[in-house]
Amino acid sequence: MKKSVRNLLLVFASLAFVLALLLLGALQRQGRLQQTCTGLQVEFADDYNFVTEDDVKGYLERFYGPYVGQRVDSVNLSRIERILDVQSAVLKSEAYMRGDVLNIRITQRMPVVRFQKGGSGFYVDARGCVFPLQGNFTSLVPVIDGNVPVFYQEGYKGMLEDGKEAAWIQDVLAMVGYMTAHRLWAENIVQISVDGNGDLVLVPREGKEKFVFGSPGGYEKKFARIERYYQYIRPQKEYSTVNVKYDGQIICKN
Repeated sequence: MKKSVRNLLLVFASLAFVLALLLLGALQRQGRLQQTCTGLQVEFADDYNFVTEDDVKGYLERFYGPYVGQRVDSVNLSRIERILDVQSAVLKSEAYMRGDVLNIRITQRMPVVRFQKGGSGFYVDARGCVFPLQGNFTSLVPVIDGNVPVFYQEGYKGMLEDGKEAAWIQDVLAMVGYMTAHRLWAENIVQISVDGNGDLVLVPREGKEKFVFGSPGGYEKKFARIERYYQYIRPQKEYSTVNVKYDGQIICKN
């Protein structure tokens, strides 16, 4: 076979291969255009149970509408993410199609402190973002109750707009972080309340003492004063109220 004929055959074979690939791609695209969503798969990035798969289905049914039966290329993934991201316990969502199944990955908010004020309450995460208590799940985190100096509108999710309230929350987060990092306090402080004067009051697991802590600021020195009370004062006499909110003072009352 002449070299020129052989080269011509190679060119035709290459063109036929390229055309076959183009045709295959077109058929695949056409098939995808005709493919419809057949179901939902929900995955959670953590072990919290604030949000369930049924919750996700409910959010989509209420705010998005039918997705099963919708063309795969028509499922509005960004809209689905926006719908889920505004739900109170959802930190971030990711929506994507895998074949003909809508997949959603949910990352939930991680509460650090729970505040209880009268008949209502709310969680706060490490950033200071507040979100409502959830009926599905109760997280085992420190609880602060009483006259919490935060105006909370039931169902609100987000950062507090009042600067004074936001600063108080940040100070509480720092104090609670210190407590949980130190075994002595994490195991022995079982209740934290805010009294009528706005002072934090700490109640230990054992004994009759109530420690008047004052504001959450200056917590390291205040915990040091509580420790000195246990070392030098309590062995001699036990008191019912111990005020440690003033620098350099431990004020004890029966």
